Amino acid sequence: MRKVARAKRKTGTSYGTPALKVKGKFMARLRTEAEGWLAIRCEFLLRDVLLKAAPDVFHLTDHYRDYPAILVDLKKIKKGALLDILEQGWRMSASKKLLREYDER
Repeated sequence: MRKVARAKRKTGTSYGTPALKVKGKFMARLRTEAEGWLAIRCEFLLRDVLLKAAPDVFHLTDHYRDYPAILVDLKKIKKGALLDILEQGWRMSASKKLLREYDER
């Protein structure tokens, strides 16, 4: 996971909240509407699995229904699971070149 921490990503803002971006592309952001929740890019199939497996940790609003993202309760998710989902979100946001460089490390 240290590899992800060193991967090219930047902090910034999205809708006025702290966010993580990869080369300017959205990866994750804190939500002001739901304290302690993180919106993060997530493939639709994985999102469906996570919502069914842990509905107390993962959530979806109508706003994100048609967008590849999921809401994560930061107070309830285990650290390892959060790191895995962050890596997956990073992979969705990264370019093919960046993914290749990352995987070759």
